[in-house]
Amino acid sequence: MKLFSVLSAALIGSSAAFAPAPVNVQQRSMATVSMNAAEGELYIDQNRRNLMNLILVGSAAVTVGGLAVPYVLFFLPPGTGGGDGGTPAKDALGNDLNKVEYLASKKPGDHSLAQGLKGDATYLIIKEDGSLEDYGLNAVCTHLGCVVPWSAANNKFMCPCHGSQYAPTGAVVRGPAPLPLALAHIETDESGTILFNTWSETDFRTDGKPWWM
Repeated sequence: MKLFSVLSAALIGSSAAFAPAPVNVQQRSMATVSMNAAEGELYIDQNRRNLMNLILVGSAAVTVGGLAVPYVLFFLPPGTGGGDGGTPAKDALGNDLNKVEYLASKKPGDHSLAQGLKGDATYLIIKEDGSLEDYGLNAVCTHLGCVVPWSAANNKFMCPCHGSQYAPTGAVVRGPAPLPLALAHIETDESGTILFNTWSETDFRTDGKPWWM
């Protein structure tokens, strides 16, 4: 009988070891609430992340646009003031040049600089008969961009930077400049203002297409 009691106690103990643990309903409820809260916080964080991404993209777009617009405008021709679409020739003070007044102040053979297309220094040439040449010459050397002065004593343009020389028409007579000086048409509007216009036809010095186009 005593042996039977010992065996029964052993069986009861072993069966209790495999019995499922009691479930705490309160703990399960708290765990469920915690998971729901965590999911809510994750959802809020995702919204904030999306908002921050939009702000960053918008800021980058504004910055790039602010840099790109001036860059693009730099390569566009400046606004014109002439009635026919030309760019007014200006003196060193930024005043428009009147043809009659300009010719009265210059002598035949004069080569003086004016502000031309895109603001480049451009030569206005007075012919021997006292009239204004119908083209202007861009003063920027085609070698490395120095402004080329006119040498009346030598009757040619002579670059002081690397020795390039140009004929009175702007054609290259000595390197290292590879190309002639750029041409620009000269006209006048109804008020007599001297105007520069782009030279787009054949370059009469090379009989070829203008390199600056």
